[in-house]
Amino acid sequence: MHFSNLDFSATQILWTLTFAALLVLLVVLLGRDRAKRFPWFTASIAMMGLLELTEQLLLSRLPRITGIEIYWVLSNLNAAIGLLVLVELARQSFRGARKPGWIIGTLVVLAGGATALALWGPWPPWVTLTAQSQYAAIRLMQLAWDKGTLLSGVLTIELGLLVTLLGRRFGAGWRSHAQLIMVGLSTAALAQLALRATVQAIGTHSVIHTQAEYDKLLGLRDKLINADKVVYVCVLLWWIACLWIDEPGERAETGAALDAEPEAETDAETKAKAEEEADPAETPEATDEAKEEPPEPE
Repeated sequence: MHFSNLDFSATQILWTLTFAALLVLLVVLLGRDRAKRFPWFTASIAMMGLLELTEQLLLSRLPRITGIEIYWVLSNLNAAIGLLVLVELARQSFRGARKPGWIIGTLVVLAGGATALALWGPWPPWVTLTAQSQYAAIRLMQLAWDKGTLLSGVLTIELGLLVTLLGRRFGAGWRSHAQLIMVGLSTAALAQLALRATVQAIGTHSVIHTQAEYDKLLGLRDKLINADKVVYVCVLLWWIACLWIDEPGERAETGAALDAEPEAETDAETKAKAEEEADPAETPEATDEAKEEPPEPE
């Protein structure tokens, strides 16, 4: 699909918007001092930007096998960082929970993720994965990314529900950054899982007889992928707006610090003014000078 009077496709425009939003979000995270509190989330945004840049500019300039291997290595690293982001946000959101609650919640969330891994999508035969060929390592990396992304998406949705329902009780209210980040992550995960389910359903139930039908299905798949990218751009804009604004607690601390500074300056000014207005005869310098001056003759 191409826009009228423009030489750019919808895919190129969405890539540009996504990459620009990622850069702006990194600037907000670093400039507003959010990276210290959410280091793994910041790392995931930086890795996503690197992936976008690699996919758009580097893959076409490298040998095919080398480019694909680099892409899947970065994709698996990004999936691993995504799991660490969930651990980071869980600790931020439930820092007031007790140890038994942590254990029960972790087991429930992991059970849901394991069930999704076992029931959603086929597992290829191990012989196929370990076959000695040029593409064996690529198949393993692709499978690891596919299952890792599925696990991360399911865990993100489960954790998002828990944070929304119980976060306020344990220190992560609606206006906290941890909960706002989880809202964006859950929205992106829902869009990705919906895209995965729709594409799998189309591939399973579609019967192709002609080249025109095949091209139509490819066009439908591209539109669904672009819709998922639009959702991700909206999530990035949500993060930019939310992370730019301070949390209610941070605003109160900042206001108290600003109120305290003028008072300190006023006390210093008052002290200096009092010293200036003091009687010179009472100061030590004036007393010494008076002692050193000889008496005038009568």
